[in-house]
Amino acid sequence: MNFFEVLRTAVFALRGNWLRSALTSLGVIIGIAAVIVMVSVGQGTQSEIDKLVSGLGSNRLDISSGGGGRGTGGVRLSSSSFFTLTEADAEAIRNEVPEVQYVAASLRGGTQAVYAENNWSTQWQGVQPDFFDINGWTIGSGSNFEARDYGSGAKSVILGETVRRSLFGDEDAIGQTVRLGRVPYTVIGTLNPKGQGGFGQDQDDVVLVPLETGRRRMLGAMGLPNGAVMQIAVGVGRAEDVSYAQEQIEGLLRQRHKIQPGSDDDFSVRNIAEVVATRTQTTRLMSLLLGAVATISLIVGGIGIMNIMLVSVTERIREIGLRMAVGAGPGDIQRQFLAEAMLISLIGGALGIAIGIVGTLLVGRIGALPVALNGQVIALAAGFSIATGLFFGYYPARKASQLDPIEALRQQ
Repeated sequence: MNFFEVLRTAVFALRGNWLRSALTSLGVIIGIAAVIVMVSVGQGTQSEIDKLVSGLGSNRLDISSGGGGRGTGGVRLSSSSFFTLTEADAEAIRNEVPEVQYVAASLRGGTQAVYAENNWSTQWQGVQPDFFDINGWTIGSGSNFEARDYGSGAKSVILGETVRRSLFGDEDAIGQTVRLGRVPYTVIGTLNPKGQGGFGQDQDDVVLVPLETGRRRMLGAMGLPNGAVMQIAVGVGRAEDVSYAQEQIEGLLRQRHKIQPGSDDDFSVRNIAEVVATRTQTTRLMSLLLGAVATISLIVGGIGIMNIMLVSVTERIREIGLRMAVGAGPGDIQRQFLAEAMLISLIGGALGIAIGIVGTLLVGRIGALPVALNGQVIALAAGFSIATGLFFGYYPARKASQLDPIEALRQQ
């Protein structure tokens, strides 16, 4: 029997009991659709993590002041117990850790931005020059702070796109005066938009002022220690030096803060690469779990194919005997039953691919989950479909080919 004769015979056999064949392929349909949806969600999530890495910077360390704003029992601690980092610490890191490329100390807080009758509640950050390079900020219009602005407490401000749009709409913001709290500031520039961050925050909902301006004019009433900052962001030149630079920075700060061996640090260093790696590992485990669920669905569908094919062999023993009696060899019988199993699997696979594509698009649109549907996912699903038919159809086909024709003809 040539290929077309085998295929025609398989189609005729399946059409004779089409309802049973359709129900048998249902497991494969569900399994293939599940593979496409699960893998697409996993790849989409991984893509979002890649965006997070590019947004945060894998060569970055964030150093925050230790302690807390309140002690036990709700008793407020002094500002010096919270602001444990200083500009001098930032300069020491810059000068004494060669692996460091950028260093920027910062202060931050919430404020109300007002222009004419428009107002917007936003976050402000007092920054140093390297802040823009570390965080990937670029000026969209206007200009950046000048060197003298950082030390003089200049009343200049750079607006994020969300704040600019909320206050000015289509109007040009450069040169206009906005109030942050009760203090008027001149808008000298706006930032190019970044959009949503890796943790879901609006990165453009921010206003930037020079560090000294933030200390004097935004937090002046708090009575900060001299040169105090809330955070120091560090950009390391090479990714492979991040861990070593972190050790050097921690040792340097412990020495500068006179922290005794065995005592807790009054600061914390967060390695962005480690945060991202942890999240990536979590996502990978979730993807493996989802893939396992989809694989179980395929196995169930494959077992269904095997069961039905074994039943079919039992029902058609006399037919097999007649075929062998008129000249069909064991290979012909095996190919016929294997073709039937493959046909069930392929039809189920085709329907499963179609349902999986539609399901993935619906998950991305309605479920608001990140999805990445591509040809590789579809090819993977098609491969699974073929493998399922071959693997679970081989045993029934081989069993049919090994029947004794004389004994088969005796069956009623």
